[in-house]
Amino acid sequence: MNTNRDYANPLVEQRADPWIYKHTDGYYYFTASVPEYDRIEVRRASTLEGLREAMPVVAWRKYESGPLSANIWAPEIHYIDSKWYIYFAAARTTETNEGLFDHRMFALENESANPLEGTWTEKGQVKTAWESFALDATAFQHRGKLYYVWAQKDPVIPGNSNLYISEMSNPWTLTGVQTMIAKPEYDWETHGFSVNEGAAVLNRNGRIFMSFSGSATDHNYCMGLLSADENSDLLDAASWTKFPQPVFQTSEENGQYGPGHNSFTVNEEGDDVLIYHARNYKEITGDPLYDPNRHTRAQVFRWKEDGTPEFGVPVKDGRS
Repeated sequence: MNTNRDYANPLVEQRADPWIYKHTDGYYYFTASVPEYDRIEVRRASTLEGLREAMPVVAWRKYESGPLSANIWAPEIHYIDSKWYIYFAAARTTETNEGLFDHRMFALENESANPLEGTWTEKGQVKTAWESFALDATAFQHRGKLYYVWAQKDPVIPGNSNLYISEMSNPWTLTGVQTMIAKPEYDWETHGFSVNEGAAVLNRNGRIFMSFSGSATDHNYCMGLLSADENSDLLDAASWTKFPQPVFQTSEENGQYGPGHNSFTVNEEGDDVLIYHARNYKEITGDPLYDPNRHTRAQVFRWKEDGTPEFGVPVKDGRS
């Protein structure tokens, strides 16, 4: 495979928490958090580079009040059982910021062949075992089962969010056991906030790899990695092993800060591609969540001889 394919980064400016899915129709579908946190957009292109200029279509807008009225974060688009689904998190509008971390998770459904067309129907909140801060849901299928992975605050565990997994009875309903598979425990996961969030899944070389992000959303933000044997019980916490070091982090040399909240896709040549956001400066005025310049970026990654992914370092702006 061509592992030297370069991309002109940023791929899409001012789009954080990027999610790119390559469908069987040959199109790349892209969604991400917009700086205003007020809507969900979807765009598509026949090439990864084409997403830069592709026109976004608004799939859904926030409400003026209620549980779907503020901070629309981290949408993902999935194709499950011949329908399209978008998972996202939303909070309530408040006069102050005390509602900033009061998110819950929701799902949208679209039956059209092209998700830029048709109607997105609200399927409601994706309910977990308890009501608390929850976000960054993803879904994946493995051996005939549909799994849901998300970040949530357990009221009895110190910190901000842990990673959980559950099986689904349909694309918006959890069923059976809900298992915590990771919580912040290393220094690199606990700068500013104690966070495990933004999971994305790779199934390669007999293992299920799950990337995630840790720490606050400034230059400390970075990616970690979990792995499980593909034959193991994925709902058993003991099946998952966390790598002790971050696998992708700030590169002062390349001017890339806080890389994370990634997704995975393949390019036109079939190479594996890491999609992530990062800023090109370190110092931020005010709350990092309201700095709009987390840009979507793409770079090819390789695999080590031991079967684990090697993401390298975030490449410089421009053509890598």
